[in-house]
Amino acid sequence: MHRMHDLELFPEYTVTQLLFKDLKNAAELRKMAVNSEIRGALINPTMIVDAFQILVAANKAVHLYKNGKMKTRSLYSEIIFNLSPTNNISEAFKRFGISDTDNAVYIVLVHNKEETLNVDDIIAKVDGQQIDVDQVSELTDAAIVKKLYKVAPMEERCGSLLDAVVCRMATKDVA
Repeated sequence: MHRMHDLELFPEYTVTQLLFKDLKNAAELRKMAVNSEIRGALINPTMIVDAFQILVAANKAVHLYKNGKMKTRSLYSEIIFNLSPTNNISEAFKRFGISDTDNAVYIVLVHNKEETLNVDDIIAKVDGQQIDVDQVSELTDAAIVKKLYKVAPMEERCGSLLDAVVCRMATKDVA
């Protein structure tokens, strides 16, 4: 149900992705994340088009972390920030982080291969139904994603929504 992916540019790091729907304890999970009881990024899956989008954000966050160039305070907040098409940190958290009333959550964990990660501990904290990460598109609100990333209809004719989103994520720092 969860997906693990080693980062090619940083092979010592693994990204683990988990997806839950029918979430009943979003407020509790958010509080745990703020208190570092859950060491992970808690993301609103309605804003995620594909698991690849998460990998792009995580890879960029690890790169910035390793080079001491993060714009936020933690690796996990940097992942959320990197999902956003803008450079406004608070806006990124509002759009991509979970809120107390959300009924789904996408959890992203980044860990060094030398660390032991007990995914079952994280799963046990979530009061919701775990689903396969590949099902994230069923939770995506494509209309909001298109509006936020300013995807033109013409753009979708020559590429996918994922292509447009990843392009905006990758180029937001380019002046």
